[in-house]
Amino acid sequence: MKVSASVRWAVSVLFFVNGMLVGSWAPKIPVLMARLEIGEALAGVIVLALGAGSICVMPVFGAMVARAGSARAVTLAAWLAAPSLIWISVAPGFAAVATAVFLFGGVIGGMDVAMNANAVAVERVRGRAIMSSCHGFWSLGAFAGAGLGGMLLQALGEVAHAVLVSGVFAAALLWGLPRLLGDAPVPGAEKAPLRLPRTPLPYLIGLMALAAMIPEGAILDWAAVYLQREMGASLALAGWGFAACAGTMAVMRFLGDGLRRRFGAVQTLRVSTGLAMAGLALAGLAGTPGPAIAGFSLAGIGIANMVPIAFSAAGNVPGLAAGMGLSVVTMMGYSGILLAPGSIGWLAERLSLGVIYLALAVLLLVPLALSHLARTADFDIA
Repeated sequence: MKVSASVRWAVSVLFFVNGMLVGSWAPKIPVLMARLEIGEALAGVIVLALGAGSICVMPVFGAMVARAGSARAVTLAAWLAAPSLIWISVAPGFAAVATAVFLFGGVIGGMDVAMNANAVAVERVRGRAIMSSCHGFWSLGAFAGAGLGGMLLQALGEVAHAVLVSGVFAAALLWGLPRLLGDAPVPGAEKAPLRLPRTPLPYLIGLMALAAMIPEGAILDWAAVYLQREMGASLALAGWGFAACAGTMAVMRFLGDGLRRRFGAVQTLRVSTGLAMAGLALAGLAGTPGPAIAGFSLAGIGIANMVPIAFSAAGNVPGLAAGMGLSVVTMMGYSGILLAPGSIGWLAERLSLGVIYLALAVLLLVPLALSHLARTADFDIA
């Protein structure tokens, strides 16, 4: 089936602005800690609220994708997400901030499920892999959000920064949403009960995504704190911890579809995992900001294609609707990127973040052991 190239660019724009929103969150964490006068443990509770919001909402949007199509689901989630950083910035106290962050996690998580399902639909109608490059646009957006976020927060303040990011996000939605591929609901989905898949394969792929996304979440939420509090970096420099990771992730994700077509999903995943382990080890052993940022950059090269391959594999599990397979894998994966870093806040008050990053390098042995499951990512893709 031949479709306009605009559907490919429309979903890519959604990935970019979702990444920009998440990247803009990263440098806000030290600002919130200072405003609320809290330490790493209570900051971890806030991060946990973000993960809990995503975990609660993702299955709902997975079902909505199956029943109404991904385009309608992502439209709802994206407009709900548009003002979410403003909610967090104007919330007056710890409980209000935690509630706003819970809602933020819910809407960005719902948007993530739906836009990945739309990318799978575009892959199918075009007969060509696009998932890695879509995630490349996400990383490019995260790079912009995190890299500029620290500087904008320092120059403009918390609320003005949130308003600016929300305005850019809304403008992108006005262009991208009308151009999305309008995929059809899964036949009979409106009569089917809301339940998770019974086949074990999506859960095993989800475990692989979980282990891959915990380090990404640890860099997103704690790299700025690591650089600022343990190494004495300025707020502007600290924002480049995650930005360096997101920047190299973006480059490798734009190359990832070609690598996947040439070497296959399994081999690409195995090499990627080894590079991610090396980068996390370098960051954990670093004593100054420069080598730590270099380690996060190398980790980004490795992490880059691990998650897109897992998502593409989940969206192509035979006999399973893409929205339901993706809801399982994104739910499990995001429990790594969002819930686990909340526990890191508690551990960071007892161990150094450097030791934690070393431990996360060892954790990546899990996706390495499960890498053979990624073969479904090559299903029906030219």
